Amino acid sequence: MNILFLGDIVGRPGRDAVISALPDLKARLKPDFVIVNGENAAGGFGLTAAVAEEFFAAGIDCISTGNHWADQKEILAYGETEDRVLRPVNYPRGTPGRGANLYQTPTGSVLVINVMGRIFMDALDDPFAAVDAQLTACPLGEVADAVVVDVHAEATSEKMAMGHFCDGRASLVVGTHSHVPTADAQILPGGTAFQCDAGACADYDSVIGMDKTEPLQRFTRKIPTQRFTPATGPATVCGVFVQTGAGGLATRIEPVRVGGRLTQTVPEL
Repeated sequence: MNILFLGDIVGRPGRDAVISALPDLKARLKPDFVIVNGENAAGGFGLTAAVAEEFFAAGIDCISTGNHWADQKEILAYGETEDRVLRPVNYPRGTPGRGANLYQTPTGSVLVINVMGRIFMDALDDPFAAVDAQLTACPLGEVADAVVVDVHAEATSEKMAMGHFCDGRASLVVGTHSHVPTADAQILPGGTAFQCDAGACADYDSVIGMDKTEPLQRFTRKIPTQRFTPATGPATVCGVFVQTGAGGLATRIEPVRVGGRLTQTVPEL
């Protein structure tokens, strides 16, 4: 199975870049399933129903999120009925929406788990226990033909620990939230593909996708003057491409970077 995962989409520049790049990426990589992290897609903070529908119309199969998932309050009701939008699975019981779902495709079933870390983040339920429960209920190679875990976390150590925790039980464990693509794409010893952070789909002439002026003001003077807004220059589409083989384990992982300011990396089949 071929799986394409694209990192945090930041504002309209990120949305436009992803929608523009998808046809060529699909033609080149022939993904069976496409996942994006959309928690910053609506004005840099949160996700709306209209933006989600725009992504689905473009051929995206699943939208994961993170700590900003509920910034746009309309998503609370939308996520109750739309199973293609996920929020972190380790929110407390009773939180609207779902944190994991099994999707059926013509080439097999894909379990997607969205989880949020706790180091330097909101203190949610134990992410490892939450992921373990999902992997136990829907084991790779038995119920799910592929399993993808989006670890939305600040600390690289926590993301790496989750990768090793899931090794042999997931096809891909990939980090989001940091908005900077890491250079550690690898297949772990048990057969799980891993990258510490997929990077963002955003203008990289920025501070993690946001216009530079306000972050610099806050860092240098410690005084906020306005809200953060997405940088509006040409965005780079960042993510990872994974192929799976026997039992749903990974046989290949490659970084994806298209357009904008970063060095281009597009795998070839």
